[in-house]
Amino acid sequence: MPTVLTSAQTRFLRGQAHDLKAMLQVGGKGITDALIAEIDLALEHHELVKVKIAASDREARDAMIEEITRRTDAALVQRIGHTAAIYRPGKDKRQIVLPRS
Repeated sequence: MPTVLTSAQTRFLRGQAHDLKAMLQVGGKGITDALIAEIDLALEHHELVKVKIAASDREARDAMIEEITRRTDAALVQRIGHTAAIYRPGKDKRQIVLPRS
């Protein structure tokens, strides 16, 4: 089930993501099962991660970000240039407490 965020939650997460560095990078091979597994693991551990997409045109980047969020059941928090911040709550223990509204 995909993660759905309210506008207040998205705003809160954008603030949290501001100081984060990109943890993972999508390279020339594109989106592989191994990359999805790494993103899945990073989301489970950190809940909020930044991913850098090395695609030259905007449509390709947007398609890759959409595929990553779909395959990991995550929500896109923010996309600036080649970097996307994505969020998914942890299954066992939540680290980030989102605002209600």
